[in-house]
Amino acid sequence: MRVPLSWLREYVDLPAGTTGRDVQAKLVDAGLEVERVEQLGAGLKGPLVVGQVLTIEELEGFRKPIRFCTVDVGQANGTGEPQEIVCGARNFSVGDKVVVVLPGAVLPGDFAIASRKTYGRTSHGMICSGDELGMGDDGTHGIIVLPPEHEVAADAIELLQLIDEVLDIAVTPDRGYCLSMRGVARETATAYGLALRDPALLDVPAPNSYGYLVKIDDPAGCDRFTARTVTGLDPEAKSPIWLTRRLQKAGMRPISLAVDVTNYVMLELGQPLHAYDRSRLDGAIGVRRAEQGEKFTTLDGVKRTLDAEDLVITDNSGPIGLAGVMGGADTEIADSVTDPETGAVSGTTDVVIEAAHFDALTISRSARRHKLASEASKRFERGVDPQAASAAAQRTVDLLVLLAGGTAEAGVTELTAPGAPRTIAMRADHPDRVAGMDYGRETVVRRLQEVGCDVYGQDELVVTVPSWRPDLAEPNDLAEEVIRLEGYGNLPSTLPKLPSGRGLTARQQLHRRVGRALAGAGYVEALSYPFVGEAVFDQLQLPAHDAARQVVKLVNPISDEEPALRTTLLPGLLGALRRNDSRGSHDLALFETGSVFRAGKQPGVAVRLPVDRRPTAEEIATLNAALPAQPRYAAVVLAGAREQAGWWGKGRPADWADAVQAARSLAVEAGVELVVRQGQYGPWHPGRCAELLVTLDGVETVIGHAGELHPRVVKAMGLPARTSAMELDLDRLAAAGGGAVQAPRISTFPVATQDVALIVDASVPAASVEAALRKGAGELLESLRLFDVFTGEQVGEGKKSLAYALRFRAADRTLTAEESTAARDAAVALAAERTGAVLRGA
Repeated sequence: MRVPLSWLREYVDLPAGTTGRDVQAKLVDAGLEVERVEQLGAGLKGPLVVGQVLTIEELEGFRKPIRFCTVDVGQANGTGEPQEIVCGARNFSVGDKVVVVLPGAVLPGDFAIASRKTYGRTSHGMICSGDELGMGDDGTHGIIVLPPEHEVAADAIELLQLIDEVLDIAVTPDRGYCLSMRGVARETATAYGLALRDPALLDVPAPNSYGYLVKIDDPAGCDRFTARTVTGLDPEAKSPIWLTRRLQKAGMRPISLAVDVTNYVMLELGQPLHAYDRSRLDGAIGVRRAEQGEKFTTLDGVKRTLDAEDLVITDNSGPIGLAGVMGGADTEIADSVTDPETGAVSGTTDVVIEAAHFDALTISRSARRHKLASEASKRFERGVDPQAASAAAQRTVDLLVLLAGGTAEAGVTELTAPGAPRTIAMRADHPDRVAGMDYGRETVVRRLQEVGCDVYGQDELVVTVPSWRPDLAEPNDLAEEVIRLEGYGNLPSTLPKLPSGRGLTARQQLHRRVGRALAGAGYVEALSYPFVGEAVFDQLQLPAHDAARQVVKLVNPISDEEPALRTTLLPGLLGALRRNDSRGSHDLALFETGSVFRAGKQPGVAVRLPVDRRPTAEEIATLNAALPAQPRYAAVVLAGAREQAGWWGKGRPADWADAVQAARSLAVEAGVELVVRQGQYGPWHPGRCAELLVTLDGVETVIGHAGELHPRVVKAMGLPARTSAMELDLDRLAAAGGGAVQAPRISTFPVATQDVALIVDASVPAASVEAALRKGAGELLESLRLFDVFTGEQVGEGKKSLAYALRFRAADRTLTAEESTAARDAAVALAAERTGAVLRGA
């Protein structure tokens, strides 16, 4: 909402010398988001005057039309002689009053004006357009042509109100009343402790039976409809300068007098209005729900197909407006047209004014359904004062009579659904308990009355909410009003006192170690949004019954394309990898740790926790039970080179083994023995997918997967070839760890190394052989490493050779060769028993 300070002063007597910055500070303290104060006319310097065009000479021989004009500017140029000016615009004629800037003046943008020779003539100044003066769009994009009543040599800076300050307010959804000068003026008056001149306090005639006929078939969608008629409008009447300038400062483009007046009143009172050409109406105006598939054309010329939930304005011909959003083209106010033969002017002379109140939810859904946001829908969906409709209609009628010479018909139509004022019961000390400070009953009552509430009672207050504040629904809303008007800056700041020495929890420590380990391994942390669209699960080739497809959907998603909470970290990470690859970074290793969201079997209903006291344990437990499970996951993605080529070597590309190694490094940080086996799941290549397992409660449990992504997944998601990934459940990994990681003991005794090469069937996993060797070697085994895998004729068809390095060490002595050999032989024997392994060369 753009609020000109000069317009605001009409409703509040601000102290002399008050600037836009001063008002901004006051409104920000009151809780409004005033984003900036725009200085209109900054740097503007005269002389800038009204001139009258005396002669126009068309200059020939140039690629575009050029005119040499003489303009009467009176004594503004110091001589009284006509001012000679070269101009390329063509929307003015001899005798027109125009705006002239003379040499020595400076226009916005530090554009100095001087006499200069151009197109073979000397131009002493400029004839100005609205854009050159920073006035905004007037719809013509040409020279400003003033009404003939303005005097030559008059100061155009004052006439056009070029110097002003405009407050740009970002109105939040709960402050819809501030989408009007009336609402902002009320906040300003309260902030300064001044009286408000309410523009809605008008004498409005009572409704009668001979107004324009209106029928409401859906009182739930439209609970108030006011109709007024004005006849005998002058079709040639133009909007006066003060009206067009206020619209421009507020960010709206002047169109025609009738439309400008309705827009002006909407900005002034916050009540959207619509003017119908009465000659184009066919019978009574109606309000109903649309029929499914019904069509009509809106003012923007688009033919729209209506939904059964849309609320429409109708006459006998069908829909003539999408209620609260946009009117129809069939009843549009006609522009004035002059007959070239007779000179007669035709256009709209009789109008019917609509001022109605519509259901906010209905209007919001219609605007989004048709992708048709308008100034009217923006106000209706945030809440419009239903009591302002009759005043807005009267204000519109008064302005049309004043500016267009019309006559207000005596008929007044006002249909109203039964309703009662909203009341809220609240303890007088409720704001004190919410804020943690003592305001006292008198302050609470005074602040609520300043908001517009009627307050009764002593210790127990009964508050009647004003019609323009639909956001006030419960005691906490009233407490917020008291707190913000008393000043958020006055609230006591008390930091919670934490017991010393506790530090991070074990879970937090693990998360930090995981992040450090992956960063140390060359991965870069990427944080992605926790929202996904269900189409991504098809791209990842997850089966239809997969648990990851059971998502928690948001009621109000940021994007309709991503309405669900993520069940895996991979979509966000792979999206980050794809974006970076498309921008030239091809060697990528990214990681992320974060929560995923698993839907329960039965969706829970969250309870609303109190804010005036600490929730009980039962209330917190009920809330937690309604929330989806949120385990913390870790994931990595890799593409391109894992090791760069250089003088030190050829380098190597990232592959599935790097993804598996990332999982192993996380297991080390958790102090867990990770089992890696060949697996097959969703996005991973079936031949290059590792299943990650840990032992939980004596049972091996799958906690994730690692490997190279399937080529079809790579193609569907636009990823680099041979992209690899790993994802595992950090919470389960931590649960398998059993506490803090023990630091390794450094032995002073030497190590004994034994190498062993075993031949097994090609189908036997290396992990199974490794597990058997580790078990058979006993306590003397310090480490075990697979350093070679060989297949070929030497080991036989369908066989493979696995070579392991075994390191033995005792904590209290130097091992003998016989002891290390015995441990090795025991390991080989158990491997032979469990996997059928045979010593190579035996």
